[in-house]
Amino acid sequence: MIHASKKVLVTGAAGFIGSHLAEELVRRGQSVRAFVHYNSRASWGWIDSLPKSTRDAIEVFAGDVRDPHGVRKSMEGCDTVFHLAALIAIPYSYHSPDTYIDTNVKGTLNIVQAARDIGVKRVIHTSTSEVYGTATTVPITEEHALHGQSPYSASKIGADQIAISFERSFGTPVTIVRPFNTFGPRQSARAIIPTVITQIAAGEKTIKLGNLRPTRDFNFIADIVAGFIAAAEYDAAVGEVINLGTGFEISIEDTAKTIAEVMGKQITIVTEDERLRPDNSEVERLCASNEKARRLLKWSPKLSGIEGLREGLRETVKWFGDPENLRWYRAGYTL
Repeated sequence: MIHASKKVLVTGAAGFIGSHLAEELVRRGQSVRAFVHYNSRASWGWIDSLPKSTRDAIEVFAGDVRDPHGVRKSMEGCDTVFHLAALIAIPYSYHSPDTYIDTNVKGTLNIVQAARDIGVKRVIHTSTSEVYGTATTVPITEEHALHGQSPYSASKIGADQIAISFERSFGTPVTIVRPFNTFGPRQSARAIIPTVITQIAAGEKTIKLGNLRPTRDFNFIADIVAGFIAAAEYDAAVGEVINLGTGFEISIEDTAKTIAEVMGKQITIVTEDERLRPDNSEVERLCASNEKARRLLKWSPKLSGIEGLREGLRETVKWFGDPENLRWYRAGYTL
């Protein structure tokens, strides 16, 4: 249960989901500490883009989750920890896998070790649907086998296992939230939906993508944030792995066509070899079962199905259509 009088720590708060989560927690009256990656420019990532009143309400801690001392310091006085800090770009993991082990696995170990020592009341650890690999049964339940088909997904499997092992070994109150593909304002340009939107917004008529066949279960950011918060509010979630997804799947090709339709543009889609994953690394199908989230968290997505996807895309396109937002992106960026 989140206590209004206690401070909440959000790691990875400078990023896409983390910044939306921190913003919503402030909106709900929580005292929020945002853990951002230290850099010499004193940049707080997407926290810098929030309204001044929201930004001023957030206490920012600059550090590195790979450092156990900084992690412990950031957690002092916190009752609930949302752990989102991670390296997430799959293509980058192919040529720099060591950094994924250091950040995703060791970083998670630092989080749960400090939480255990300090006595934090709840840790919400962020997983990913990529840990399932290509679905062998659909919809994918939390009992589906785990398949590391990229160094990124393998690092997240390791991080998940570290997190849940602390609940089983030491009683550390950990919940693993496993969001399926999330989209919305502020998402990284390396993801499929911003990739298409930014290319179209830049005036491109020929859209360059990778494999067009795989299917994904896309979730609007507001729904995913609501799922994270619910995971911290329900005691039944402790020790559990919980999917957050819509149960609706759509191919990459049809996703791109839907985006073009929402934007009122005609496009041609081409496949570029450099955007393709290695053959055995491609995850061909992802579609979530959200029965457990409905049962334990009383959570279900407000936006689902093709109409829900379109509604979320309209909000996302509107945000990316603002030149002040679009200027932060490089159209066609592949990592």
